[in-house]
Amino acid sequence: MIHVSAMMFLLAACARSEQGPQRGRSERSPALGSSDGTLGADPRAGDRSSRADADAPVVLFLGTSLTAGLGVDPEQAYPALIRRRLDSLHLGWRAVDAGVSGETSAGARRRLEWLLQGPIRVLVVETGANDGLRGLDVDSTRANIEAIVARARAFDPAITVVLAGMEVPPNLGPRYASRFRALFRDLARRERLPLIPFLLQGVGGVDSLNQADGIHPTPQGHRMVAENVWRVVGPLIVAVPSR
Repeated sequence: MIHVSAMMFLLAACARSEQGPQRGRSERSPALGSSDGTLGADPRAGDRSSRADADAPVVLFLGTSLTAGLGVDPEQAYPALIRRRLDSLHLGWRAVDAGVSGETSAGARRRLEWLLQGPIRVLVVETGANDGLRGLDVDSTRANIEAIVARARAFDPAITVVLAGMEVPPNLGPRYASRFRALFRDLARRERLPLIPFLLQGVGGVDSLNQADGIHPTPQGHRMVAENVWRVVGPLIVAVPSR
């Protein structure tokens, strides 16, 4: 579990990212037609891709600055590391990073609508930390995540939605912190979602694995986050047949 001081730094950093227009890597979300699935890719790349690439199953990462890779090279962020692992295993999948810094669950809910395109087979949902920072109602956060899950399933019932757990510091009150932590576990159980218990497990609170702000992972930290994610997502990708 993350140290209290580290989580407070995490949420403070999320607050700083909300104060300006800076996004994780780009003001635009990725086009699923891009050949490498990264933010900022040439929107015409899909036209140059082979038909096989265009039809390849997609794992889509919907998240905040932690997913967007704020402060590191795009190729060092954990979604890119997952993509490289998929390539090395010759599984024929693409990974798309749709992270945006400072985004709340309500923003992720709104943005999902136009991200749903192409053969998405796995959707990893990393959201909620900024809701916790603002002390937003836990029920509202839960409702937004439930809506994300429902919309993804309506787009394609075959999509597997994976939920990434997050925590808030106790200075928001023990009851709020407890309810916030439980919402991910309870929602995953009720909706039958694979759960990444805590995205930053083993990274939060470790100085050498975080940037100077004390909260956004370094390239090495992202490698550990990628392991946390792959532990849950990897078996799903192997088990889900491509079509």
